[in-house]
Amino acid sequence: MFSSFFSSAPAVDPQAPNFLPVSSLFSSDELYGELEPSDIEWKCASGFVTETQIWYTILENGSSVMCQVIHSSIGVWYPTIQFTFKVFNPKTGEKTWRSVNVTNFMTPPPNLDKRSSQADEFTITHKDAPGTDHPESYTISANLTQEVQISLEVWRPVGVPGFKVGKGPDGGYSYFGPDAAQPEGYVVHRFWPLTRTSGTVSLNGKPLAIEGPGMFVHAIQGMRPNLVASRWNFAHFQSTAHGGVSAIQMEFTTTNAHGRKGAGSGYVGVNVGGLVVGGKLAAVTAETKWPDEAQPETADIVSRAQHLKAVHDPDTGYPQPTEVLFRWAAPSILPDAPGSIEGTLTVDVGGLTESKGLIEKVDVLAEIPTVVKAVVSYVAGTKPYIYQWINPAKLALTGPDLILPGLAGGLEVEGFLYNEATFISE
Repeated sequence: MFSSFFSSAPAVDPQAPNFLPVSSLFSSDELYGELEPSDIEWKCASGFVTETQIWYTILENGSSVMCQVIHSSIGVWYPTIQFTFKVFNPKTGEKTWRSVNVTNFMTPPPNLDKRSSQADEFTITHKDAPGTDHPESYTISANLTQEVQISLEVWRPVGVPGFKVGKGPDGGYSYFGPDAAQPEGYVVHRFWPLTRTSGTVSLNGKPLAIEGPGMFVHAIQGMRPNLVASRWNFAHFQSTAHGGVSAIQMEFTTTNAHGRKGAGSGYVGVNVGGLVVGGKLAAVTAETKWPDEAQPETADIVSRAQHLKAVHDPDTGYPQPTEVLFRWAAPSILPDAPGSIEGTLTVDVGGLTESKGLIEKVDVLAEIPTVVKAVVSYVAGTKPYIYQWINPAKLALTGPDLILPGLAGGLEVEGFLYNEATFISE
């Protein structure tokens, strides 16, 4: 699949749907799909496919830490694999970023499965420990440069299984094209919504202790990235209160080429998320925003990211939000605590002159491999930027008291929110 530049297919109705969002493919009682081991194995597909695994951590002082491996296949060329690391302290403004094209990438490594990988510059080992408080973990060891060495352990708590939206092998997938059995492209996400990281990062010979909650995501874009989406939103809120609280969202908006009435009916929003309350995965959310249909203010299932009070940013040419509102609502997936769970969070990220928690405005074309850039940048109007922020935040939660005492009356949970707003094209 996707093995050549050109393909032939029978003619289809130009008004037929050519996008099938995961957020509309499953009923409300089928949204939670527990991960199988194969769901987080490296696929390393050929064609135009970008695959990534990312481990996020938030430290006690509000610092953000990210480790990412990106496998980029571009047509007939040999794939490019990068290891990217970033740490940012919002109190001091100190930031360290490294992105290295690695050599001799391998998955699986000897005597391991494809949940693990290695290269000359790093080793990432997945471990199973059934019957323990941390049934899965990753060990990340990397020597990126003389200035940056990484040694981390990332655990998944037993009460927080990994998830995808939708049960079965199709869980997590949104499909591009009129036929899901033979898609022109796809997007898939799998999550560990709450993790615990422990270890050390050496920066210019100085050790930095890494301890804190976070999350892990395995994502694949099975098509040119500029054809997949025009916008992305991503957020993860983490708090150590109440035994562990996490709220995550991943949202993309298609280009105008893909929608439910063919080309020209696009800009479809697909949002998936999850809520961890009291150290347990409590809800999975997924919602589709059709451009010709208003979303109700309230619904049984809500999964939304909304930019507020946007201002034109001359640095990027895009409307930068000064606030972002995130909402979640879904039935509890905990069998001993039925009922509806809702979460709301508004973050103030500031304006152009007084930003709040801004880590960076990432000029994507300046960071991606040259061969990827050649494929993406030729498209007129494609100038991707990623805004990254980390801020203190308060998550308002309501739900059954059986999950957490006092939840029925509403709880306000203090923590930190890392969020991104990505603009790819006009």
